[in-house]
Amino acid sequence: MTIFEEVEYKKRLSKTKEKMAEKGINILLVTNPANMNYLTGYDGWSFYVHQCLIVLLDEEEPFWIGRGQDANGAKVTTWLSENNIIPYPDHYVQSIERHPMDFVCNFLKEIGQTNGTVGLEMDTYYFTAKCYTQLKLGLPQVSFIDTTTLVNDVRIIKSDKEIEYMRKAARIVENAMQTGIDAIEEGVRECDVVAKIMHAQISGTVEFGGDYPAIMPLLPAGERTSAPHITWSDEPYKSNIPVILELAGSYHHYHSPLSRTVFIGEPDPKVKYLTEAVIEGLNTTLDFIKPGVTCEEVEEVWRKTIAKSGFEKPSRIGYSMGLNYPPDWGEHTASLRPGDKTVLQPNMAFHCIPGIWLDHYGAELSESFRVTEKGIEVFANFPRKLFVKNSTKIY
Repeated sequence: MTIFEEVEYKKRLSKTKEKMAEKGINILLVTNPANMNYLTGYDGWSFYVHQCLIVLLDEEEPFWIGRGQDANGAKVTTWLSENNIIPYPDHYVQSIERHPMDFVCNFLKEIGQTNGTVGLEMDTYYFTAKCYTQLKLGLPQVSFIDTTTLVNDVRIIKSDKEIEYMRKAARIVENAMQTGIDAIEEGVRECDVVAKIMHAQISGTVEFGGDYPAIMPLLPAGERTSAPHITWSDEPYKSNIPVILELAGSYHHYHSPLSRTVFIGEPDPKVKYLTEAVIEGLNTTLDFIKPGVTCEEVEEVWRKTIAKSGFEKPSRIGYSMGLNYPPDWGEHTASLRPGDKTVLQPNMAFHCIPGIWLDHYGAELSESFRVTEKGIEVFANFPRKLFVKNSTKIY
């Protein structure tokens, strides 16, 4: 059973084929599980073995190819007919004698698709050098081109149903963030806080449950807040330290990320000053965003705002996001940074995460939003401030 109407999947497929035709591609191999899900609904934790979707320009339905024991998963989660679900035998799995892409090559030969141009998602987490080697060996007649973001570019403008799922993800992350902030106390182990957060992420709300997020909760504490991508330890929290929480709610793999900063004890003036600068920059930036502006123009507003407080941030301050699987919830298309001239359009969705990480501490607040006809809709409703945990008081 798919989570969208079949007509929506077919619209997505039609747009994908339009881009294929523009690039002269007659065969597209999709290995990114988010793109496989986007085009067919396929959903399973099977991306640790090789699988793909074959989109042919002159065929109405794509072909799903994957491990034999996952074929029933394709039958129950996709709109594809059973004849288009092609399983490979298990002796292809993690073998040094044969490779799943050998099976893909043989299948394409069987259906007479051994000429022309093949598009490959060459810079994804799921397409390896071995995949490319075996495809070149098995299909010597074809030309290969890089189409890493072809489907991603189709995904960048969301349907109303996708936005609805992201709003539900926002309700989940609000609860998970409050759960984490409430649980952080001097003497409490970091892992115990994260356990409560993850319970909140999966249990969701009374009305709907949550899915696993593409990124684990990130909760650096103390000096570790100088680095944005640290998860947690089993150490107890100490007094007089900052803690950063970067989380996401996920509903049907559609994400709504959210970040906030907590201080245990009386706030360090340096951390407080940095957090205030981040909040001012975030607020000013969000107020500026509307259809027609470019990604680089959005970043410029942030950069000029924090410069007044004496700060600079060399990395991007956000990216398009929505549907995804581990290890990332970003779409790998538009980024809020200098040089990105992507024009914002209604129903594009971004995670704006303008954190600043200095040598010994950092501060981070973020918001996920969609572009509307006149401005933006921020998905989560959560206070933008430095949360202070002083004894039993939160303020």
